[in-house]
Amino acid sequence: MTTPLTLAPGRGPDGAARLAVGGEIDMSNAGRLAEALDSRPGPLVVDLTEVDYLDSAGLSVLFAHAERLELVVPPLLEPVLTVSGLATLATVHRRSGARDEPQG
Repeated sequence: MTTPLTLAPGRGPDGAARLAVGGEIDMSNAGRLAEALDSRPGPLVVDLTEVDYLDSAGLSVLFAHAERLELVVPPLLEPVLTVSGLATLATVHRRSGARDEPQG
């Protein structure tokens, strides 16, 4: 059984390409995330605020695209991105309240 994952491409208020991700990202569905990132060339804001779980397969996908990603994360995922080193390769913003707060 595939773990639930939602992927909603769109544009932010500033016109930047955006991908909202929700659910869980693991080895059963990391390929879907990879396809979504591959299909959106150039800089991309990836909103992970609705992600409840992220394993090494999901991290691998994000690492492969890190140089062009701006990640919006909930407090739950922030330590995972920091410990893995992804926060040093991609721009990471913590989602808190009504706005994103830059980290770093």
